Amino acid sequence: MTQNPKNSLNWALITGASSGIGRDLAKCFAGDGWSVILTARRLPELQKLAQELSNQFQVQTLCLAKDLNEPTAPGEIFQELQSKKLTVSALVNNAGFGHYGHFANTDITQELKLLQVNIVALTHLTKLFLKSMVAQSHGYILNVGSTAGFQAGPLMAVYYASKAYVVSFTEALANELQDSGVKVSALCPGPTETEFSQVAGLEGTNLFKKMHVMESFAVAKAGFDGLMEGKILVIPGLMNKLTVQSNRISPRKWVTRVVRGVQERNPS
Repeated sequence: MTQNPKNSLNWALITGASSGIGRDLAKCFAGDGWSVILTARRLPELQKLAQELSNQFQVQTLCLAKDLNEPTAPGEIFQELQSKKLTVSALVNNAGFGHYGHFANTDITQELKLLQVNIVALTHLTKLFLKSMVAQSHGYILNVGSTAGFQAGPLMAVYYASKAYVVSFTEALANELQDSGVKVSALCPGPTETEFSQVAGLEGTNLFKKMHVMESFAVAKAGFDGLMEGKILVIPGLMNKLTVQSNRISPRKWVTRVVRGVQERNPS
């Protein structure tokens, strides 16, 4: 669904916008007057959100139903926006998912899809849209990582490793772009009330039963505000900040054992 798209310097492209943090990030951008390009696999959910944002904030919207598991999807998104002569001034790489279990027993097909979405598509989209931002000396890139990116994660080894990539990539990119006019941030939430736990198979684990779980909009608002303020790492919530700092100064072997315990399923 398109609502009067036109050339603008105030378009934000948000991946994984159909639910959770992505949906709430779209609300944050629209609430700040940005026109929004919403992309995810589920078109009906995108269309419903687009109508809500248009009605509530009087912003322009565009929906693109794309599956970032497909290697061609980033290029297709870029070409479609080029054909519409839309200038993307903010890129939000939010799409991503997790996969639970012992690596020796998990489905490699799912893990390759995870790497495609969490790492490859994120990198590809950034490459495609960054050049015009640099040329204009203006732009914003928000990569949604996780507190998982600061330690190893037994029982979700590939997911944790993918988020470590997001953190490292973002920090390096922010350094390269420090004098360019382009702001780059990584939003690194801990457990959050979204569909993530169900999709990843984390229901019943100590991570979501015993750890503090934040509301999705609070996480999204922290990420949006941090991006606008030029923060490189945005870690919402005091407990999440303390956890990350503790992990940085603690022996890695000990941290890995603790994470393993958090990831275990506890029948009680």
